[in-house]
Amino acid sequence: MLNPALLSQQAGSAEERRLLRLYRKLDAESRRMLLTFAEFLAQRAGEGDASGTGHGAPIAEPELERRPADESVVAAIKRLRRGYPMLDSGTMLQETSALMAEHVLQGRDAASVIDDLESLFAARYAALKEASR
Repeated sequence: MLNPALLSQQAGSAEERRLLRLYRKLDAESRRMLLTFAEFLAQRAGEGDASGTGHGAPIAEPELERRPADESVVAAIKRLRRGYPMLDSGTMLQETSALMAEHVLQGRDAASVIDDLESLFAARYAALKEASR
């Protein structure tokens, strides 16, 4: 867990102090998500190791929530985004939108669309982990 006292000793720039103020205003879940995202950005920038290859810090494990029995497709997308905060939802927009359209416009069963969404997120996570090696 991030130690705010330690951060305050090291936070010298205005941006660092602003980040610390924002961090302190967040609840525990939001703090966890912020740290996961910061780790992702650091890894993507190649900060994870001394070799400069971009490999190093492991990708965080997803924190998956149990799937409700009568879940809607929109709720499933939100649940999966919470569970996989390390994935860029922008790059997945086309695929998730296509699945949503199959449900709304073509009448495809929500449960099967959600199955495909879960597979999509799991596959993207596996690809991200593989790319980080």
